[in-house]
Amino acid sequence: MTAESSKIVRNASVVAGATLLSRVLGFVRDLIVAFALGAGLPADAFFVAFRIPNLLRRLFGEGSLTMAFVPVFSRVRKEQGDAAAFEMARSSMLWLLLILGALTVLAIVGAKYIVMLIAPGFIGNPALMSLTVDLVRVCFPYVIFICGVALCMGILNSMGHFLAPALAPCMLNVALIGSALIGYFTGNSVALFMAWGVLIGGVLQWMLQQPYLKRIGLHWRGKAELDNPGVKRMGKLMLPTVLGAAVYQINVVLGTLLASFLPVGSVSYLYYADRLVQFPLGVFGIAVGTAALPSLAKLYVEGQHDDFAKTLKQSVGLILFISLPAMAGLVSLAEPLIGLLFQRGAFDAQAVTATSQALMAYGIGLPFIAMSRPLVSAFYAQEDTRTPVKVAILCLLVNVGAGYLLMQHIAHVGLALAVSISSMLNCLLLSIIMGRRTGLFPMPFGSVAKSVLLSALIGAGAWYSAGYDILWFALIPVWMAVYGFGSLLLKSDDARMLVGALRRKI
Repeated sequence: MTAESSKIVRNASVVAGATLLSRVLGFVRDLIVAFALGAGLPADAFFVAFRIPNLLRRLFGEGSLTMAFVPVFSRVRKEQGDAAAFEMARSSMLWLLLILGALTVLAIVGAKYIVMLIAPGFIGNPALMSLTVDLVRVCFPYVIFICGVALCMGILNSMGHFLAPALAPCMLNVALIGSALIGYFTGNSVALFMAWGVLIGGVLQWMLQQPYLKRIGLHWRGKAELDNPGVKRMGKLMLPTVLGAAVYQINVVLGTLLASFLPVGSVSYLYYADRLVQFPLGVFGIAVGTAALPSLAKLYVEGQHDDFAKTLKQSVGLILFISLPAMAGLVSLAEPLIGLLFQRGAFDAQAVTATSQALMAYGIGLPFIAMSRPLVSAFYAQEDTRTPVKVAILCLLVNVGAGYLLMQHIAHVGLALAVSISSMLNCLLLSIIMGRRTGLFPMPFGSVAKSVLLSALIGAGAWYSAGYDILWFALIPVWMAVYGFGSLLLKSDDARMLVGALRRKI
């Protein structure tokens, strides 16, 4: 195990813990928003208004900006020192303020036309249209703060700090929960209060990062130049990452489009199944990818190419060690899980069966989707943002083609299965390309074989227990323990890494 692999495990555990807290708060937020806002005209107006800055965040903020910034920042810091790296950070922030400030002014002035473009169906309802326009004007400046937070995340991650950036989404959830409750209990417009909550959440996320930035020696007052060479390099790298984020959004839209041709309910079945798959991905997959990027960038900049390849291989092994049993659990317990979470009211037994079938199809692809996170981080660490995008475009075409063919035979399950197939292809292509570059295929077959064996064992046990009412739920900790102890008995490197990290924490 390399020193950087050990560091990735520690950092990933921090990110995973903070992300888990954020997901729990997000669930509480959804419950409170449903209580306070309901599902009428104000709710439609708020969700459309919030979707606009949220889309820009996904395209330009978290992910794209951080992925392009970290490798360049690490290189500048290695070659020229902290002062030059901090100057690049200030210059990047200056560009962000200029571009996003101008974009925000245009959005506030032209909010009506933005709503007409995003939600043309609102035009026929003057009250809904007017409220949505007002909410867009309040929400949109959130983009400035959240993209600034993404830049702060890149700086702190590069300097070895992961807690504050990972906790940032909690601030937004807290602000939305508070604003919804205040609006409801004071008898004011909940939608308007929540729009202000979005903006306040952005400010809180920004403020959370500042003490940690000062601690590492970064001050926003200082030299900054629009023609900073590092910023120019980052800009060139960022263009393909934005395209990659756009490809993902197009993938989602096209999947929904295909599902709209299927029987009523198909879109909902896929939505609810995807929500369950995204939980382990969000907590563990993103955590390892986030923690891996700075370490891989550091190794690549320092010319430690052998350690780079070994660290990537161990990161992939770690993500598979976590995601394989998660896949086994989701596939084996799909129907009772869906029933426990959603079967009430209009969500009947038929909906449970249809959604669980989609969850099983999605679940097959879970390890491959998760494994792509550290693989993509490796390409970005090498300042190559084009290759992952090219592969993503190819896999998008495969996803749409396979989805169209499979939906003719197995309806919405075919669309979910197509996502898993395209994810497998994406992972395989990235692994082959990176293996050729480094001379080491990034798949630890020995440790993966042990994880597959144990996952199959607990999956079979969970599948059998699913036929008994509450027993399946009570046995989940047992299956986790069997997997953990079995991994240690088989001397799994990944299990040893996690135990070592836990001991150091204690």
